[in-house]
Amino acid sequence: MSRLLLLVLGACLLGGCSPFVYLNAFSPEEEAREEIDIAYGTLPRQRLDVYVPATPPGGPAPVVVFFYGGAWDSGKKANYRFVGRTMAARGFVVVIPDYRVYPEVVFPGFIEDAAAAVAWTFDGIPRYGGDTSRVFLMGHSAGAHIAAMVALNGGYLEVEGHSPDQLAGWIGLSGPYDFLPLKSRRLKEIFGDPAPRTTQPVEFVTPVAPPALLVTGDADTRVIPRNTHRLEARLLEAGVPVRKIVYPDIGHGRTVAAFSGLGDDLPVVDDVESFVGDIVVREPMQFEARRQTIYGEAR
Repeated sequence: MSRLLLLVLGACLLGGCSPFVYLNAFSPEEEAREEIDIAYGTLPRQRLDVYVPATPPGGPAPVVVFFYGGAWDSGKKANYRFVGRTMAARGFVVVIPDYRVYPEVVFPGFIEDAAAAVAWTFDGIPRYGGDTSRVFLMGHSAGAHIAAMVALNGGYLEVEGHSPDQLAGWIGLSGPYDFLPLKSRRLKEIFGDPAPRTTQPVEFVTPVAPPALLVTGDADTRVIPRNTHRLEARLLEAGVPVRKIVYPDIGHGRTVAAFSGLGDDLPVVDDVESFVGDIVVREPMQFEARRQTIYGEAR
């Protein structure tokens, strides 16, 4: 970690403040135009923020819908302005939704909210210069689980009148994808006791899943890296394009803190940008032909 980031976070911890204050303060605010608290539903936490490059990129921009973490029971979009601003500075249109969390909802309530936010993105993001053929989901920690469930289990988007077929890809940062059996009482309350396998993203991998970038650190003790390894193996077995990056000596929070402007030398943003740039957008007819080849019938 950079010396500056260490000093700032250390001072924050000693002062009892939230590290998000500093992560946001050092982000490139001047390079993004922000529109906040846009409704994608009728409930208080069904709101999202949009970050648009301050300098128009000269055409429709790739879109990232980012889901923050918080163990499915906490978090707020305002804490992650640094993600939106940094990605907008790289030429992305970024959507960061809030979603309902425990105890207001249990599984799958937060997944349903996420799918509704993605549906809003497909319908509304052209007004902000976003390219609907290049929509990527991205999440950190519990948010990576949410992104994976929306990308891999088509039922959630289909309820909203859309489909994972429309996604160009998805990015998981330090995500839990195969984490049964549950040990925490709170997690048992959120997912069920015993939690069904249908709560796990690895159960929904199919050959037509969107391409994936899976990022983790080998020193992560909160969401152990085997979650990433197991999902990668399942995706490879299904023939889905997947890129896995394991950063040495990196823990859980660094994979998202690297989006700040504090000089962290971890290349997460570069790796995400490279992944998005390498994706060849699938034409709908080509995708449908592949589905028929695999399953023997049209949807």
